[in-house]
Amino acid sequence: MPRHAPDQKPEYLLIDISNSYTKLAFASRDKLGATKRIETARLSAAALAKFIRDRGLEMIVVSSVVPKKDALIRRAAGKTRLAFVSAQLELGVGVDYPEPESIGADRLANAAAVAALYGTPAVVVDFGTAVTFDVVSAERSYIGGVIAPGLEAMTTYLYKRTALLPKLSLAEPRRAVGRSTKAAMMSGAIFGYRGLVKEILAKISAEAFGRRRAQVVATGGYAQLIAARLPEIGAVRPHLTLEGLRIIGNLNR
Repeated sequence: MPRHAPDQKPEYLLIDISNSYTKLAFASRDKLGATKRIETARLSAAALAKFIRDRGLEMIVVSSVVPKKDALIRRAAGKTRLAFVSAQLELGVGVDYPEPESIGADRLANAAAVAALYGTPAVVVDFGTAVTFDVVSAERSYIGGVIAPGLEAMTTYLYKRTALLPKLSLAEPRRAVGRSTKAAMMSGAIFGYRGLVKEILAKISAEAFGRRRAQVVATGGYAQLIAARLPEIGAVRPHLTLEGLRIIGNLNR
């Protein structure tokens, strides 16, 4: 489990539950501590309760897109104040969206973080099980976004649905024209995925921002690999969602 900086008592436990992995971190109002990632399937109330006990936490802040795990978080929290991120909380951004309750909690956390840390207008590109694009207007409102298949999901699908194509460990290709099956797949995965991200960002920019320049921040597992050679992406922030939970915690003390 994550540790906190020795010179600061943690006030929050931040928990970001996604379909594949759960990230956890202690945090003060100003700073994240060390982070921990575990498989969401292995997340248990007993382990969390033991971890939380005697910490004297002010609040546990949770973004969850796996509803069946929410009850165990409530059991583990005991009497510690618990905040599940939703559009009903104070986020530091408005929500201009037809069905606010349908927005993923991680996407709201990303919107809160990018507005506070980078300013608006902004787009967060989150490379998780799916890749999501979350758009915050110049008026500091979450206005929607795009969801596309995740990079690993795409390559795993090829491996599982074909007889001869191998499973990949993703890395930067040496060239576009592959000289082996693996090299050809790697080229298609990395260059093709950059093309997907580039085109979606261009469409978002033209539709939502016109000639105004937006902050574009990437986060998630494959952010560094894909964003490294995309000039459209201005920054990579690996723990942006957790930063958003910290910011939301501050706003809802």
